[in-house]
Amino acid sequence: MSKLPKISVSVEDRLVLHLLEQNHQKDRFIVTNLVTRPGIAEACALHAPNVSRSMRKLVSDNIVEEHMRTVKGDSRRQKTWQLTDKGEKVAENLSKNLEKLKVLIRNKNGELLEVLAKNVAYKLESELSLLQILMHALHEGVLTYGDIRFGPIRKKENNDSNTNRSLFMSGAYSTYQTQPPQIREIHGRKNEYKKLESWYNSSASCIVISGIAGIGKSTLCAEWLTQKNHDCIWYPCQPWDTELGVATSLLHALGIRENKDDFKLIETLPLSPRQPLEIDLFRRRIIEFLNVKKIELLFVLDDVHNLPKSSMKFIGALLQISKKTKLRLVLISRKNLNFYDRRDVHTRKSVSELSLSGLTIEELNSWLEHFSKKETPSAEEIHSATGGHPLAVELLEIYGQKIHGDWLRFLDEEILSVLPKSEYELLATLAKSERPIPWKKLASISDFKGKPPEQLISHGLLIELNNGFWLHEALRERLLLEVGKFQ
Repeated sequence: MSKLPKISVSVEDRLVLHLLEQNHQKDRFIVTNLVTRPGIAEACALHAPNVSRSMRKLVSDNIVEEHMRTVKGDSRRQKTWQLTDKGEKVAENLSKNLEKLKVLIRNKNGELLEVLAKNVAYKLESELSLLQILMHALHEGVLTYGDIRFGPIRKKENNDSNTNRSLFMSGAYSTYQTQPPQIREIHGRKNEYKKLESWYNSSASCIVISGIAGIGKSTLCAEWLTQKNHDCIWYPCQPWDTELGVATSLLHALGIRENKDDFKLIETLPLSPRQPLEIDLFRRRIIEFLNVKKIELLFVLDDVHNLPKSSMKFIGALLQISKKTKLRLVLISRKNLNFYDRRDVHTRKSVSELSLSGLTIEELNSWLEHFSKKETPSAEEIHSATGGHPLAVELLEIYGQKIHGDWLRFLDEEILSVLPKSEYELLATLAKSERPIPWKKLASISDFKGKPPEQLISHGLLIELNNGFWLHEALRERLLLEVGKFQ
């Protein structure tokens, strides 16, 4: 996926835009805290000292003026700010320019759209101000229809008599599914299927399914859920997702709404951009909610590797929740996750692990029997060239080529093109070898500085064996096609 559009709004621009939105309080004797330092800092996602520092410059430029005023709910007078006549003109021009910025939103159908900032509130059917839109876009990347922090959904004008009806959290359903996704036909994986079933019948509350891109992690899980007819909440993590999106969707799936929240779970969500999720409070309240309501739930988080590292604290909280309730977790990831330790696997037995590699030669033989083409390579040849990667075999079935261009592009785009040059050279060196190489020797040959790269190991691309390091077979065959470049 291409990078998200960059939103950049300077501190002074935020302050000017905020004061323009509060211009109705200009010259009032009694004002709200939205024009005081704490209120401005919260609205503009700034530290309070930065507000005072930037305001001094705006005052010296005759864009803003300061006054001591009475603030509602406070017995003492406080310093407040408002726009000058010159500042109003500056703010209006600034607002027109910022309205032209493009912002990513996810509409109620789950579609990702890039729209002008001035149209976001209409598209999301909310009453977000321009500053709120830009702040959420700046800190979170994507604004989602039905986000509880955006307030009630405001339906557009129509002939319905219920025009003014407010729907809380409506549209959040578009971020998750209540059934596993439809999948292509699955081949082999009988042993892995049994391991999934064994986990489900065990006391372990969480299973982590890992493997490189396209190896069949989601396909296996979806097939298992479909065959067993298990109800689930399936949340596909996107590159722009954070723990907040996961938490909001989980609450929505559990039926939590603003007018139906006896355990005050919504209070744990940050209502302003840049504020953190109250993870511990969320954990304690949702444990109570799940136990009192006696809810059993299978929660599948697909592509967990898309979440930022900071979200692993929240995933750890979900593990704690699953230990104390009847919530079961299925986490699907391209890399090893670090929110739990080996004791959870071997001693406490609260986490199970399932690592997927390529199909075996026996599984490939079984698949080849269904090929309509007469001349096909043997299972041994396919396994040697692709490591048994399902996508490569699918392309062989469709096009009849053992190494199809789409397979090479898949490896390049998903793995090789994003690697740093030093790590690429490291794998290329291994590809030319006929056996594993001890780390000191490998690092010396490839001129690599430092310890074995954690990222390659966690993604299963670099494999540590007893007699040295090796690499994934599919990558080895891909790199061997360019071996001349490395010699």
